[in-house]
Amino acid sequence: MGKSRSSKKNNAEFEEDVEKVKRSETLQVKIKSIGENSEKSIAPIIGYFPSGYDPLKKHDNSEENRNVKIYKSLYTRNPKKPRMQLVVREDGSQVNFVGTNYTGEATTPQLCNYALGVLDKETGVLKIVPIAANRIFRLEAKVGESEQLENELQEAELTAEDRDAKFRNLTVKYSTNKNIRRDVKIDTLRQTADPETQQGLDYKLKEIKMNKEALQAIASTANARNIPPYDMDATTSDMAYPLNKIILEGEWDDLLDIFELTQAGSEVNPDVYPSFVCNRVQKLKEIEDGMEKRQMAGILSYITHLIKFKDRNSMDGVSTAKRHKFPSIFWQKFSSMFGSNGRRIPDEKQQLLISYVLVLSMFADNFRTNPLDISKDLRMKTLSLRPHYQYLGCKFVWDNRELVATLPVPLEFQTTESRRR
Repeated sequence: MGKSRSSKKNNAEFEEDVEKVKRSETLQVKIKSIGENSEKSIAPIIGYFPSGYDPLKKHDNSEENRNVKIYKSLYTRNPKKPRMQLVVREDGSQVNFVGTNYTGEATTPQLCNYALGVLDKETGVLKIVPIAANRIFRLEAKVGESEQLENELQEAELTAEDRDAKFRNLTVKYSTNKNIRRDVKIDTLRQTADPETQQGLDYKLKEIKMNKEALQAIASTANARNIPPYDMDATTSDMAYPLNKIILEGEWDDLLDIFELTQAGSEVNPDVYPSFVCNRVQKLKEIEDGMEKRQMAGILSYITHLIKFKDRNSMDGVSTAKRHKFPSIFWQKFSSMFGSNGRRIPDEKQQLLISYVLVLSMFADNFRTNPLDISKDLRMKTLSLRPHYQYLGCKFVWDNRELVATLPVPLEFQTTESRRR
């Protein structure tokens, strides 16, 4: 009998719970997640007193008897996680309860995330506001003025010079020799901007006698034309544009990709290399001299980097150069020479880049080249490319029913004549 009474009681309680669930109100709620906006508002902050102090124990109206201030540092490396202080102080008391998010237990790994939800039944909106884990402040008692607390927050932030010095010391201790040499070069460049060093350089420059005629001659020749380095007195075509001034001695070690592919017997992928380069690979394989073969392969690699750099900084070819790997030495060199800075290359610098490509293509074809394939790689029409050849001092001649560009010496540049109407 006891078991039956207990089972009936349980069934009655179950039926009562079911009826309560049926009678419960069902709401259609629109959830709105509110993120933090550092300019307008910040996420909620929670502070607690580990000493057991209760600020609401003695006073009924706590807002009139207690000041709460939040200090936020403006000089921070991560704007999303700034350094903050929470200060609670009673009126007439010299004791401040201070909590920070950059000292004490706040520096330990935070494994939990918190959020605060508020439901407005009239509008049917459930607002969820995140509470950052590193903004649960441990309020500890400190004796002093609030101005000292502001100074403490400012002193906690490292200055830019101290931070750079700290990184340099860590680089010397733990980084590679390449990074150490890079930092030494940067420090050398920074020293030139030092006012004391600049005064010494100015004093030394005043003692140097300048040859004004030589400066005028340089301005009227080399700087007047937007082309690679050249020699007006050259007696052979290969010396008209010295190759050692276009490709420097330390850059040849980073131009071995095509040479290694041909040595291994692999094919050059036309999706990776320009058509001009792919069409000269067979000619490269026929060269027997090792030094000449390596030089030819380096010229083709340099042409590839120039064309891909042009495509990378233009609207029509950015997709083809997205996966191209630039050695850091060439990326820095091209960025400074052609002034791209991650944007479109200016028209004047683009003409200079095209001139470099055309001069190197003349080297690859022994100074008799058909501009058909190189114009395709430069995304230009063949007719519009001819003025660029002529600007470099090239001449067009017919060879087996083909119009090829040659480079006669000595160089003769075209001069534009103005006519009056």
